[in-house]
Amino acid sequence: MCGASLERWGTVMRLVLVCGLVVASFAIAKDARANDDAIKQLAPADTLRVAIAVGPAPSALYTVKDASGTPRGVAVDLGAALAKKIGKPVQFVEYLASGAITNDADKGIWDVTFMPVDAARAKRVSFGAAYHVLSSTYLVTEKAPVKTVAEADKPGVRIAIVDGTATSRAAMAASKNATFITIGGVDEGVSLLKDNKADAIALSRESLTGLIGKLPGSRILDGGILNSYTAAAVPNGKPEALAYLTAFVEEMKASGAVRKSFDDIGLKTAVVAPAGAKP
Repeated sequence: MCGASLERWGTVMRLVLVCGLVVASFAIAKDARANDDAIKQLAPADTLRVAIAVGPAPSALYTVKDASGTPRGVAVDLGAALAKKIGKPVQFVEYLASGAITNDADKGIWDVTFMPVDAARAKRVSFGAAYHVLSSTYLVTEKAPVKTVAEADKPGVRIAIVDGTATSRAAMAASKNATFITIGGVDEGVSLLKDNKADAIALSRESLTGLIGKLPGSRILDGGILNSYTAAAVPNGKPEALAYLTAFVEEMKASGAVRKSFDDIGLKTAVVAPAGAKP
Protein backbone atom coordinates (compact mmCIF):
# COMPACT_ATOMS: atom_id res chain seq x y z
CA MET A 1 0.00 0.00 0.00
CA CYS A 2 2.80 2.35 0.91
CA GLY A 3 4.68 1.45 -2.27
CA ALA A 4 1.62 2.16 -4.42
CA SER A 5 1.18 5.58 -2.80
CA LEU A 6 4.78 6.46 -3.43
CA GLU A 7 4.42 5.40 -7.05
CA ARG A 8 1.31 7.57 -7.49
CA TRP A 9 3.12 10.46 -5.82
CA GLY A 10 6.05 10.03 -8.19
CA THR A 11 3.69 10.05 -11.18
CA VAL A 12 2.05 13.24 -9.96
CA MET A 13 5.41 14.93 -9.48
CA ARG A 14 6.53 13.93 -12.96
CA LEU A 15 3.35 15.40 -14.42
CA VAL A 16 3.89 18.63 -12.46
CA LEU A 17 7.46 18.82 -13.72
CA VAL A 18 6.40 18.22 -17.33
CA CYS A 19 3.66 20.86 -17.07
CA GLY A 20 6.16 23.31 -15.58
CA LEU A 21 8.59 22.69 -18.42
CA VAL A 22 5.82 23.19 -20.99
CA VAL A 23 4.74 26.48 -19.38
CA ALA A 24 8.36 27.66 -19.19
CA SER A 25 8.90 26.77 -22.85
CA PHE A 26 5.82 28.76 -23.86
CA ALA A 27 7.03 31.74 -21.78
CA ILE A 28 10.50 31.62 -23.34
CA ALA A 29 9.00 31.38 -26.82
CA LYS A 30 6.67 34.31 -26.04
CA ASP A 31 9.60 36.43 -24.80
CA ALA A 32 11.61 35.53 -27.90
CA ARG A 33 8.74 36.58 -30.16
CA ALA A 34 8.35 39.84 -28.22
CA ASN A 35 12.07 40.57 -28.62
CA ASP A 36 11.89 39.77 -32.32
CA ASP A 37 8.93 42.13 -32.74
CA ALA A 38 10.73 44.87 -30.80
CA ILE A 39 13.89 44.52 -32.89
CA LYS A 40 11.87 44.64 -36.12
CA GLN A 41 10.28 47.89 -34.93
CA LEU A 42 13.62 49.29 -33.76
CA ALA A 43 15.45 48.52 -37.00
CA PRO A 44 12.92 48.05 -39.81
CA ALA A 45 15.62 48.64 -42.44
CA ASP A 46 17.85 45.99 -40.75
CA THR A 47 20.18 48.80 -39.64
CA LEU A 48 19.64 50.84 -36.47
CA ARG A 49 19.43 54.45 -37.64
CA VAL A 50 20.19 56.74 -34.71
CA ALA A 51 19.36 60.44 -35.09
CA ILE A 52 21.97 62.66 -33.41
CA ALA A 53 22.51 66.40 -33.12
CA VAL A 54 26.04 67.63 -33.88
CA GLY A 55 27.32 70.86 -32.35
CA PRO A 56 30.44 72.68 -31.19
CA ALA A 57 30.16 71.49 -27.57
CA PRO A 58 28.91 68.20 -26.10
CA SER A 59 25.83 67.71 -23.96
CA ALA A 60 23.34 64.97 -23.18
CA LEU A 61 21.89 65.72 -26.63
CA TYR A 62 24.70 67.20 -28.70
CA THR A 63 27.59 65.18 -30.05
CA VAL A 64 30.87 66.61 -31.33
CA LYS A 65 33.15 65.44 -34.11
CA ASP A 66 36.72 64.36 -33.46
CA ALA A 67 39.71 65.10 -35.71
CA SER A 68 38.68 62.30 -38.07
CA GLY A 69 35.14 63.65 -38.41
CA THR A 70 33.63 60.85 -36.33
CA PRO A 71 30.82 61.91 -33.96
CA ARG A 72 31.47 61.37 -30.25
CA GLY A 73 29.18 61.74 -27.27
CA VAL A 74 26.54 60.23 -25.05
CA ALA A 75 23.95 59.74 -27.81
CA VAL A 76 26.58 58.01 -29.96
CA ASP A 77 27.57 55.68 -27.11
CA LEU A 78 23.96 54.78 -26.32
CA GLY A 79 23.08 54.23 -29.98
CA ALA A 80 26.12 52.04 -30.60
CA ALA A 81 25.43 49.97 -27.47
CA LEU A 82 21.79 49.45 -28.48
CA ALA A 83 22.79 48.34 -31.99
CA LYS A 84 25.24 45.84 -30.49
CA LYS A 85 22.59 44.49 -28.13
CA ILE A 86 20.08 43.84 -30.93
CA GLY A 87 22.75 42.54 -33.30
CA LYS A 88 22.33 45.18 -35.99
CA PRO A 89 24.76 47.62 -37.65
CA VAL A 90 24.39 51.25 -36.62
CA GLN A 91 24.03 54.33 -38.81
CA PHE A 92 24.15 57.82 -37.31
CA VAL A 93 21.83 60.32 -39.00
CA GLU A 94 23.23 63.77 -38.33
CA TYR A 95 21.23 66.93 -37.63
CA LEU A 96 22.05 70.42 -36.40
CA ALA A 97 19.50 70.31 -33.58
CA SER A 98 16.72 68.34 -31.93
CA GLY A 99 13.98 70.38 -33.62
CA ALA A 100 15.01 69.06 -37.03
CA ILE A 101 15.13 65.52 -35.65
CA THR A 102 11.57 65.89 -34.36
CA ASN A 103 10.38 67.25 -37.71
CA ASP A 104 11.57 64.04 -39.41
CA ALA A 105 9.99 61.69 -36.88
CA ASP A 106 7.24 60.54 -39.25
CA LYS A 107 9.37 60.35 -42.40
CA GLY A 108 11.05 56.99 -41.83
CA ILE A 109 14.54 58.55 -41.78
CA TRP A 110 15.58 57.53 -38.26
CA ASP A 111 14.59 54.81 -35.79
CA VAL A 112 15.86 55.93 -32.38
CA THR A 113 17.02 59.20 -30.88
CA PHE A 114 17.96 60.80 -27.56
CA MET A 115 16.59 64.30 -26.86
CA PRO A 116 15.16 66.75 -24.32
CA VAL A 117 11.55 66.31 -23.31
CA ASP A 118 8.74 68.82 -23.37
CA ALA A 119 4.96 68.63 -23.87
CA ALA A 120 5.00 69.83 -27.49
CA ARG A 121 7.59 67.26 -28.54
CA ALA A 122 5.83 64.43 -26.67
CA LYS A 123 2.96 64.76 -29.18
CA ARG A 124 5.30 63.87 -32.07
CA VAL A 125 7.55 61.15 -30.61
CA SER A 126 7.21 58.50 -27.92
CA PHE A 127 9.60 58.94 -24.99
CA GLY A 128 11.06 56.04 -23.06
CA ALA A 129 13.34 56.11 -20.04
CA ALA A 130 15.16 59.32 -19.13
CA TYR A 131 18.94 59.17 -18.82
CA HIS A 132 19.73 62.80 -17.90
CA VAL A 133 18.32 65.52 -15.64
CA LEU A 134 18.08 68.60 -17.86
CA SER A 135 18.45 72.25 -16.89
CA SER A 136 18.51 75.00 -19.51
CA THR A 137 19.34 78.67 -19.08
CA TYR A 138 21.05 81.60 -20.84
CA LEU A 139 24.65 82.34 -21.65
CA VAL A 140 25.14 86.09 -22.06
CA THR A 141 27.96 88.07 -23.61
CA GLU A 142 30.31 90.31 -21.63
CA LYS A 143 28.50 93.43 -22.88
CA ALA A 144 24.96 92.13 -22.43
CA PRO A 145 22.78 94.24 -20.08
CA VAL A 146 21.56 91.08 -18.38
CA LYS A 147 22.68 89.64 -15.04
CA THR A 148 19.75 87.37 -14.18
CA VAL A 149 17.18 85.27 -16.01
CA ALA A 150 14.51 87.77 -14.97
CA GLU A 151 16.46 90.64 -16.55
CA ALA A 152 16.39 88.82 -19.90
CA ASP A 153 12.65 89.43 -20.03
CA LYS A 154 12.99 92.99 -21.31
CA PRO A 155 12.41 94.78 -24.61
CA GLY A 156 15.62 95.06 -26.60
CA VAL A 157 17.30 91.95 -25.17
CA ARG A 158 18.22 89.74 -28.12
CA ILE A 159 18.17 86.00 -27.44
CA ALA A 160 19.31 83.36 -29.93
CA ILE A 161 17.23 80.17 -29.83
CA VAL A 162 17.70 76.97 -31.81
CA ASP A 163 14.68 76.33 -34.00
CA GLY A 164 12.09 73.88 -32.71
CA THR A 165 13.86 72.85 -29.50
CA ALA A 166 12.39 72.33 -26.06
CA THR A 167 14.73 75.04 -24.73
CA SER A 168 13.59 77.51 -27.40
CA ARG A 169 9.97 77.08 -26.34
CA ALA A 170 10.92 77.48 -22.69
CA ALA A 171 12.88 80.66 -23.47
CA MET A 172 9.95 82.24 -25.31
CA ALA A 173 7.69 81.43 -22.37
CA ALA A 174 10.15 82.76 -19.77
CA SER A 175 11.20 85.96 -21.57
CA LYS A 176 8.11 87.13 -23.43
CA ASN A 177 9.34 90.71 -23.83
CA ALA A 178 12.71 89.85 -25.37
CA THR A 179 13.50 89.71 -29.07
CA PHE A 180 14.18 86.18 -30.29
CA ILE A 181 16.50 85.28 -33.12
CA THR A 182 15.80 81.80 -34.46
CA ILE A 183 18.89 79.87 -35.57
CA GLY A 184 19.42 76.52 -37.25
CA GLY A 185 22.27 75.34 -35.03
CA VAL A 186 24.56 76.29 -32.18
CA ASP A 187 27.47 77.42 -34.39
CA GLU A 188 25.23 80.08 -35.90
CA GLY A 189 24.36 81.34 -32.43
CA VAL A 190 28.03 81.56 -31.44
CA SER A 191 28.68 83.71 -34.52
CA LEU A 192 25.82 86.05 -33.60
CA LEU A 193 27.19 86.49 -30.09
CA LYS A 194 30.72 87.13 -31.36
CA ASP A 195 29.44 89.73 -33.84
CA ASN A 196 27.32 91.47 -31.15
CA LYS A 197 24.14 90.59 -33.04
CA ALA A 198 22.71 88.77 -30.02
CA ASP A 199 23.00 89.26 -26.27
CA ALA A 200 22.27 85.71 -25.15
CA ILE A 201 21.77 82.15 -26.28
CA ALA A 202 19.44 79.59 -24.69
CA LEU A 203 20.77 76.05 -24.30
CA SER A 204 21.29 73.31 -21.72
CA ARG A 205 23.88 74.00 -19.03
CA GLU A 206 26.20 71.33 -20.42
CA SER A 207 26.14 72.90 -23.88
CA LEU A 208 26.69 76.38 -22.48
CA THR A 209 29.63 75.23 -20.36
CA GLY A 210 31.31 74.04 -23.54
CA LEU A 211 30.80 77.43 -25.22
CA ILE A 212 32.39 79.56 -22.49
CA GLY A 213 35.87 79.11 -23.95
CA LYS A 214 34.69 80.21 -27.38
CA LEU A 215 33.21 83.45 -26.04
CA PRO A 216 35.66 85.28 -23.74
CA GLY A 217 33.93 87.24 -21.00
CA SER A 218 30.63 85.41 -21.42
CA ARG A 219 28.82 84.00 -18.40
CA ILE A 220 26.12 81.46 -17.67
CA LEU A 221 23.20 82.82 -15.66
CA ASP A 222 22.05 81.25 -12.43
CA GLY A 223 18.53 79.91 -12.38
CA GLY A 224 16.83 78.08 -15.21
CA ILE A 225 14.20 78.41 -17.92
CA LEU A 226 13.63 74.67 -18.38
CA ASN A 227 13.89 71.79 -15.92
CA SER A 228 13.13 68.46 -17.52
CA TYR A 229 14.77 65.26 -18.69
CA THR A 230 16.72 64.09 -21.70
CA ALA A 231 15.33 60.73 -22.77
CA ALA A 232 15.39 58.01 -25.38
CA ALA A 233 12.67 58.23 -28.02
CA VAL A 234 11.19 56.48 -31.04
CA PRO A 235 8.66 57.63 -33.65
CA ASN A 236 5.05 57.21 -32.55
CA GLY A 237 3.29 53.90 -33.09
CA LYS A 238 6.10 51.54 -32.02
CA PRO A 239 5.09 50.21 -28.58
CA GLU A 240 7.31 47.10 -28.62
CA ALA A 241 10.34 49.14 -29.65
CA LEU A 242 9.59 51.69 -26.92
CA ALA A 243 9.36 49.03 -24.23
CA TYR A 244 12.65 47.45 -25.34
CA LEU A 245 14.38 50.84 -25.51
CA THR A 246 13.14 51.78 -22.04
CA ALA A 247 14.52 48.57 -20.54
CA PHE A 248 17.81 49.11 -22.37
CA VAL A 249 18.29 52.63 -20.98
CA GLU A 250 17.52 51.43 -17.46
CA GLU A 251 20.18 48.72 -17.88
CA MET A 252 22.70 51.29 -19.10
CA LYS A 253 22.04 53.52 -16.08
CA ALA A 254 22.21 50.66 -13.61
CA SER A 255 25.50 49.38 -15.03
CA GLY A 256 27.16 52.79 -14.80
CA ALA A 257 27.55 53.02 -18.58
CA VAL A 258 25.62 56.31 -18.82
CA ARG A 259 27.75 57.89 -16.08
CA LYS A 260 30.92 56.72 -17.84
CA SER A 261 29.73 58.13 -21.16
CA PHE A 262 29.18 61.57 -19.62
CA ASP A 263 32.56 61.46 -17.91
CA ASP A 264 34.38 60.32 -21.06
CA ILE A 265 33.13 63.31 -23.03
CA GLY A 266 34.03 65.74 -20.21
CA LEU A 267 30.57 66.21 -18.69
CA LYS A 268 31.47 65.19 -15.17
CA THR A 269 28.84 67.44 -13.56
CA ALA A 270 25.97 66.12 -15.70
CA VAL A 271 23.28 64.46 -13.58
CA VAL A 272 22.17 60.97 -14.57
CA ALA A 273 18.41 60.49 -14.22
CA PRO A 274 17.38 58.19 -11.36
CA ALA A 275 16.19 54.64 -11.98
CA GLY A 276 12.65 54.53 -13.31
CA ALA A 277 12.62 58.18 -14.37
CA LYS A 278 10.32 58.55 -17.36
CA PRO A 279 8.75 61.69 -18.81
